[in-house]
Amino acid sequence: MSSFLGSVTNFAHSINWTSPTWDLFIWIFFIVASFLYGVSLGRDRIIVIMVGLYMALAIVGNTPFLRTITAQVDVQGFGAKFTVFVGSFVIFFFLLSRSALSDALSRANPRNGNWLQVSIYSVLHVGLLISIVLSFLPLTSIALLAPMTQQVFLSDIGRFVWLIAPIVAMIVLQNNRGGGGGRRMGVEDFDE
Repeated sequence: MSSFLGSVTNFAHSINWTSPTWDLFIWIFFIVASFLYGVSLGRDRIIVIMVGLYMALAIVGNTPFLRTITAQVDVQGFGAKFTVFVGSFVIFFFLLSRSALSDALSRANPRNGNWLQVSIYSVLHVGLLISIVLSFLPLTSIALLAPMTQQVFLSDIGRFVWLIAPIVAMIVLQNNRGGGGGRRMGVEDFDE
């Protein structure tokens, strides 16, 4: 923990406001997007988007022709991977937002989560998104990022935490829904 705090301190002292780096933009995006994202979307929509992110990540990681395309099209596959990721995410988002998952979330909790849940989900969602997109970068570009950015978003432990933390949060926070008392959906909910 002390090495992490030392990294944060070193990073804060190394910021040059006259010539900002990509690291600074990444961290500003993380902070601003986490706040604005949660306020504008709400818990249920963030959960639907997170599920779409996981599905899109699975597609990018398992598309057989993507390796061939990336070898021919661009530098180490960033453009092709990013395009497939965004394209499949958009498709899944539209399909999921009109699916039974979205309906079940809104019926189970009409209040759409409290501010703490929304804040946690938005921070985890934005962190997961940054980790995914940065993982598509070529190694030469990753090497240019600050050690703290690499450690938090791109290290094996960092990527694992960003992948697993939203799932853990969904499990832990499912029973803490305001208004619904953690009520589980039953057969009677589908009889309408």
